[in-house]
Amino acid sequence: MRTSAVLNTTRQARKHESIGRRLRLDLTGWAFVTPNVVGFVVFVGIPMVAGLVISFSQWDMLTSPKWIGISNYIRMVQDPLMWLSLRNTLYYAVLTIPGTIIVSLALAIAVNRVGLMFKTYRLFFFIPVVSSTVAISLMWKWVYNDQFGLLNWLLGLFGLPQVGWLTNPAISMISVAIVAIWKSMGYYMVLFLAGLQGIPAHLYEAARIDGAGAWRQFWNITLPLLSPTMFFVLIISVIGSFQVFDQVYVMTQGGPGNSTLVYNYYLWQNAFQYFKMGYASALAYGLFVLIFVVTLIQVKVLNKRVVYDLG
Repeated sequence: MRTSAVLNTTRQARKHESIGRRLRLDLTGWAFVTPNVVGFVVFVGIPMVAGLVISFSQWDMLTSPKWIGISNYIRMVQDPLMWLSLRNTLYYAVLTIPGTIIVSLALAIAVNRVGLMFKTYRLFFFIPVVSSTVAISLMWKWVYNDQFGLLNWLLGLFGLPQVGWLTNPAISMISVAIVAIWKSMGYYMVLFLAGLQGIPAHLYEAARIDGAGAWRQFWNITLPLLSPTMFFVLIISVIGSFQVFDQVYVMTQGGPGNSTLVYNYYLWQNAFQYFKMGYASALAYGLFVLIFVVTLIQVKVLNKRVVYDLG
């Protein structure tokens, strides 16, 4: 009897000790997580809910909001400038996404070597990524200048006519897209480098033994095994292209003739130039739904094509 009582006491003591240890671990975990949760609620959750409420209101930030129901969303669907800005944004995405992926992948393959020189190249191509978008846009605005820009100066040396890089509606969006590709190619280059360095070297050795050339190795080994990286790059580049604002704000302000009026710039105009905060909030939620739907389609369609192992 005494032995049984001692065993029961020991079991209970161990149980209480286990519960106390688990409680301390839980409290420690919550202590680390709580600041992030509070930050998310204060700086993301509450503004999102407030923005949703404001989107059903008429508010100029000077007077009290007036509830108008779904009028802002009806107006958004009927707004020709909204559709123009959305079309311009899609055009910008079509220009930048393939261009960025092709250029950054080519750079990653070119600098995927061992040696100080190739590390220097990587650093050189990554500098625009960590540089200020405003500073880069101002630099390129000078490069594109009609009167004394670097590009037109070079054209003049060869007797070629001057080009209105930012003043010609036909090419202004292309000029903005080139800046975006130049700035972001280093970031995606690093992602592709990580993917390239994760491909087993013995696959290339086996392919060379079988007589496969560089192109067949790229098409049958590199590209399939880069599909997880490509999938990630495609998703974040699509999201980033729909959120373009800085370059347009600094370089063109939506002009000439609304040829570079992208969705986010039109949203900003309604919010901070026309003081139509309710309509701007509706535009913001329209963009959120659009990005969510496009991303969901990408995940559903492209995830089936991702290759993790050639075996």
